Amino acid sequence: MNLGIDGKIALVTAGSRGLGRATALALAGEGVRVMVSGRDADSLERTRLELVALGAEVAVCAGDVTEPDEPARLVAATVERFGSIDILVANAGGPPPGRAIDLSDDQLESAINANLLTSVRLVRESLPYMRANGWGRICCITSYTVKQAAPVLALSNTARVGLWGWMKTAAHDLASESTGITINMVCPGPHATDRMKELGGSGVMGDPAEFGAVATFLCSTQAGFINGAAIVVDGGSTLAL
Repeated sequence: MNLGIDGKIALVTAGSRGLGRATALALAGEGVRVMVSGRDADSLERTRLELVALGAEVAVCAGDVTEPDEPARLVAATVERFGSIDILVANAGGPPPGRAIDLSDDQLESAINANLLTSVRLVRESLPYMRANGWGRICCITSYTVKQAAPVLALSNTARVGLWGWMKTAAHDLASESTGITINMVCPGPHATDRMKELGGSGVMGDPAEFGAVATFLCSTQAGFINGAAIVVDGGSTLAL
């Protein structure tokens, strides 16, 4: 299938490791020009070299996307390097585990900043360019916890459901504009990533490359009639039929 995105321009945040990296690789494999951001310079360089090996036109930008001013800087850097932005894959690292009844205000505010406000800021900064192009794909990487709360992941459960509510409303807003822009979530369960190792995950894990392919399809011309969807990629953990 021709996804129709050869030559498009994408920004992938938290893209040097894990599912963000897998999505950047999948996009590059479709001929997308990719700007990748990440906090760790060494991981970012390794990812850059992998993308170059695929023949991709790629740039990288080190920084912490959860800092309030960073989304605007990343979008500006993408536009400066490639001339515009067509595809946004908004991703940020997950918060630490913890029980709901034990959380402090500071912990909740930090999680909401990282896993809700960061994506909102990225979308807000990207939209003017997509509107000018008359086409755009926004894909936020969240978690299957938007469908089913996971024990001891209270911070993730709380912040990501907030983003889910905001995105459902934003999808309606964009549909009413008839701008050719879609906004969707892709919601992973356990995958074989460093994040799962940090959480002590075990058992059957998803392949990050397969996840990246799903996210890339949502960013394609073929997915133009998918808007406001939360696509769960969790091996059937939530059984959401």
